[in-house]
Amino acid sequence: MSERPLMVIPQPTLKRLVVYHQWLKQLQERGRDVVSCTVLARDFKLDATQIRKDLEIAGIAGTPRVGYRIDAVIASIESLLGWTNVNDAFLAGVGNLGAALLGYERFTRQGVNIIAAFDLDPAKIGTKIHGKPVFSLTKMAPLAQRMKIKIGILTVPAPAAQTVADLMIAGGIEAIWNFAPTALQVPEPIVVESVSLASSFAVLLNQLQHQRHKTT
Repeated sequence: MSERPLMVIPQPTLKRLVVYHQWLKQLQERGRDVVSCTVLARDFKLDATQIRKDLEIAGIAGTPRVGYRIDAVIASIESLLGWTNVNDAFLAGVGNLGAALLGYERFTRQGVNIIAAFDLDPAKIGTKIHGKPVFSLTKMAPLAQRMKIKIGILTVPAPAAQTVADLMIAGGIEAIWNFAPTALQVPEPIVVESVSLASSFAVLLNQLQHQRHKTT
């Protein structure tokens, strides 16, 4: 399948497409070939019109009285999100979170291939974690530049995050996936996507409280 032209996808649509993809993969593994928009709307508690709009962005049109071919929807979503082009990435910070991300095999299927990790801990430098080599942080920038790495994953403690981000940028990295609990100051056109585990958990607790309030 040829790559479709680059487009800006609204973030809510992007998040829903990722969820659709995960669910459709499960249906595919159970032997399903086709799914209707009605079933999608029911399972995701969304309006069927919204789902049709989302799938239209992915270039998919359903067949009347039949529905959507699951394999075609999965392929189109993966193409739209860039998952068919695996991007090499460096990870900085091999603590518990960093080590866990190194072992997360689904990344490769979602377009990310972590090829090396970096840390300052002498006990970790020179080892392999989940098959990925760990180098000294001092080697990250020159290696990124030489290997033309454009994606950096940041899993260092907050006080070190800005310094390590600066090293990534110095090495030519253009996009940083930031798991450190702090905001980064980066120049244009560097892209930063920050993941706040604390904020996500706060949302979970808030939803739990609302659910308990409904049942009391």
